[in-house]
Amino acid sequence: MQNSREWLRAVFALVLLGAATGALAGTTGTEFQSLYTWLTGLVQGYFGKAAAVAAIGLGALFSLARLNPIAILSGIGFAVFLQYAPTIASGILTATI
Repeated sequence: MQNSREWLRAVFALVLLGAATGALAGTTGTEFQSLYTWLTGLVQGYFGKAAAVAAIGLGALFSLARLNPIAILSGIGFAVFLQYAPTIASGILTATI
């Protein structure tokens, strides 16, 4: 039983190694470029800024209501994430070695 599991793991590892090819996630698929540009503009444009301000404002209100700073910190975290997430995702997907 143990020998068959090791053999299965070895075959699985070889399949994964064989399937690993060059990373092309951020450089191909130009048919989605307009969608990417639109979503990035939406998130980092005025809608994203309005959502970030709303998250901070709602977090501040909930923090005052509960007398707990976690809600406003969550709003600030959401605002930071919303601003930098497209840049981070683009950097990860277009990274080269």
